[in-house]
Amino acid sequence: MRIVLLLLACLPGLAFAGAPLYAVVPGAGLAPGLTAGLSMDAKAADLDGDGDLDLVVAMEWAPHLMLFNDGQGRFTDDPTRAPRTTHDHEEAVLADLDGDRSIDILLVSEDDRAKELYLNDGKGRFRDASDRLRADAVTNGAIAVDLDADGDRDLVFANAGADQVWINDGRARFTDESARRLPATDDVSQDVAAGDLDGDGDLDLVFGNEDGNRLLLNDGRGGFAGAPDAAWPAAREETRKVALGDVDGDGDLDVFLANVRFFQAQTPSAQDRLLLNDGQARLSDVTAERLPKDEANAAHGDLHDLDGDGDLDILRGDVVLGAPAPRPVQALVNDGTGRFAPAADAAWPRVACNLFDSAQADFDADGAPDLYLACRQGSDVLLRARRAAASGD
Repeated sequence: MRIVLLLLACLPGLAFAGAPLYAVVPGAGLAPGLTAGLSMDAKAADLDGDGDLDLVVAMEWAPHLMLFNDGQGRFTDDPTRAPRTTHDHEEAVLADLDGDRSIDILLVSEDDRAKELYLNDGKGRFRDASDRLRADAVTNGAIAVDLDADGDRDLVFANAGADQVWINDGRARFTDESARRLPATDDVSQDVAAGDLDGDGDLDLVFGNEDGNRLLLNDGRGGFAGAPDAAWPAAREETRKVALGDVDGDGDLDVFLANVRFFQAQTPSAQDRLLLNDGQARLSDVTAERLPKDEANAAHGDLHDLDGDGDLDILRGDVVLGAPAPRPVQALVNDGTGRFAPAADAAWPRVACNLFDSAQADFDADGAPDLYLACRQGSDVLLRARRAAASGD
């Protein structure tokens, strides 16, 4: 799998139409062949405490990459900073897990069931603390969030089989409390996202599954129960990515589901779905009137403000398993009310990759958010904003 690196500066007031907003940097500014493996996930954070944003890339059946930023959006991999082991990596999680105000790294794996925990010394050097986690599940996704409102980050694992919640003691020592905090399920979960969907001040969970997604509501103490059937519009779909964000500007979190039709023959369509929230976790399916009709396999889809106008747009891929060449990455532009249309060809570059993840951050410290795309196939690409388009020069 390969990684596409897009440094995408999206400036306030620039619409997704007219002249191109981005210029391609040849070679993506990375060492040749560095990202030629099978990348599955990319996360951005300041790993070494120097004030800029670095990257961790989860590579399938290869060691993960740690890309350190020079402050201007140029990245170098440093294999001496942390142990590097080969696993079937699916996702990376970057968060302060031990309470020392530095960013630690969690990596989860699918087929070989590995869980890796690397604790930061504050200067971007990491020690292996993986023995604190039990590697007993086929894990496709993970997040680090404060489920029980005690001020530290707990772990949620999206598994093939029973999902898991591991509670943090504040020092990155975890206890598996899944049995008493989660309802018993046996899904093939591909992703999990957390957010306050019902407006009660705690974090709820949305699991994206291969056949039937789930909304679990928090009781305020980190215990979860399934939402009432009427609150979640059920559909037979194979979901790969869950994204939460306020797409219609009404102050609550809506749900975007990136769908595929890979393995579930009974799935009628790969159509993505958009669910609008009424603020109390009652969601309405508005896909037909607000999303373009499509049958693309979106192995990844996320909500980012791509055009700098203050609302959330959709970035999605189109993955064809076994195809000899990757498909173009797609941008869907929000009109400000949660209705989406494809970006103008003149403004959005034709970047081909089998998109599996995206990380939006200001890598070059120019005040504009950039975008990193992790792709299963295709050459790395670096896009910088065309500042002349903003200044009129």
